[in-house]
Amino acid sequence: MDEYSLKEDIFKVLRVLSSGDNLSQRELSEHLGISLGKTNYLLKSLTQKGFVKIKNFTLRDQKAKKVKYILTKKGIREQLRLTYHWLKIKEKEYFSLKKEIKHVSCAVKSIAEGGDDQEFLL
Repeated sequence: MDEYSLKEDIFKVLRVLSSGDNLSQRELSEHLGISLGKTNYLLKSLTQKGFVKIKNFTLRDQKAKKVKYILTKKGIREQLRLTYHWLKIKEKEYFSLKKEIKHVSCAVKSIAEGGDDQEFLL
């Protein structure tokens, strides 16, 4: 698992937890599109680092205990830090893609204006 991928997964988990939705590990894993095992690993890691606190509770009409994952102040700061880095990465990707689109558009326009009957691949 590369570091960028791991940081992106941590960012996604923190973002979902900050929404306040009380999701189980299974629901969180389905929501993020990652395995249940990886979700468990990430939550344990975030708990050990002090970013997430686990609160056990029982609903009145149910016997089974439920778990709620709560972001700590440290977790909120980490989420903000990762959000900043995520935005910087996405901004670079956006400008790179914008430049590539402009380049390809100019090439297509040039071919179209040249009156070439050649087929071209993009």
